Amino acid sequence: MSVPSSSSASSSMFVFTCLLIIFLLTLHSSNCLAKPTNTTRQLSVDYYAKSCPQLEQLIGSITSQQFKESPVSGPATIRLFFHDCFVEGCDGSILVSSKPGSKMLAERDAQDNKDLRVEGFETISKAKALVESKCPGVVSCADILAIAARDFVHLAGGPYYQVKKGRWDGRISMASRVASNIPRSNSTIDELLKLFSSKGLTPNDLVVLSGAHTIGFAHCKNFVSRLYDYRGTKKPDPAIDPRLLKALKMSCPHYGGNNDIVAPFDVTTPFLFDHAYYSNLVAKLGLLATDQALYLDPRTKPLVQALAKDKQKFFQSFVVAMDKMGSIGVNRGGKQGENWKDRGMHMS
Repeated sequence: MSVPSSSSASSSMFVFTCLLIIFLLTLHSSNCLAKPTNTTRQLSVDYYAKSCPQLEQLIGSITSQQFKESPVSGPATIRLFFHDCFVEGCDGSILVSSKPGSKMLAERDAQDNKDLRVEGFETISKAKALVESKCPGVVSCADILAIAARDFVHLAGGPYYQVKKGRWDGRISMASRVASNIPRSNSTIDELLKLFSSKGLTPNDLVVLSGAHTIGFAHCKNFVSRLYDYRGTKKPDPAIDPRLLKALKMSCPHYGGNNDIVAPFDVTTPFLFDHAYYSNLVAKLGLLATDQALYLDPRTKPLVQALAKDKQKFFQSFVVAMDKMGSIGVNRGGKQGENWKDRGMHMS
């Protein structure tokens, strides 16, 4: 095997750098993009104690207003946080828009992110604008998203917990990196466990974080195959309660249904952040195949059963798991990003 010359290697690096610059120029202007930095980040609860001491109150004023005016903002923002962290780490890159007309799309425009509701993006945009007016050039989009997600968990009846801060906004947002990094509604438990493991998360974290489905809704396309043709059998999923099956079929026909129709993940308390999600799985009332599979698989079933009986255990476990997920990709030296110190912000 021949070894490339130093001049050849330099040429290759130059070409790669040029291609990267061209891609970055296709992204819509946003101060969630930043210049590269080579500093290891360490998250802390009091990261902005001196630079923006009123940060959480500012964001809280927006999230509480959004929750009153548009309750769907809650699950929309929590889901946004999940999708951000699972692709390139918790760096706010999900908030970056593609440049109109460009063939190179940003994460939020990936096919797998098409169902992300606008209310989530609007919440972060409003919170950013308020924070920027009081603490210009200090707080990252990534941190605002993490805090807003926590706020909505609490507003919906879930636990309040301290959010560690100090994330830097990512420089790169590519739609092509989304599909292989987020769970799908038809993923197997093996696939989910492998994906979560790649993010430093355990099987227990999978079960606990799935509990965020205690609030929110899913479009018919994400579960319609369970109703009519489960895994190519031409029959419904046998692991779904007949009453739920009948109700879902009324809203979601096999073909030609309304693409805007949604169903709640938690059919018993869809607007309350509680542990009913797990009780539903025990009762065969899970909406997605991936939800119900958590109860069917012996590796995850025991924890589902335990959480179904103990709301406090779920809340305590959820706080720990959210902290772990919120730290994905943010403590690595050399990761490209910053905290808005050198540019203003615009998100569309």
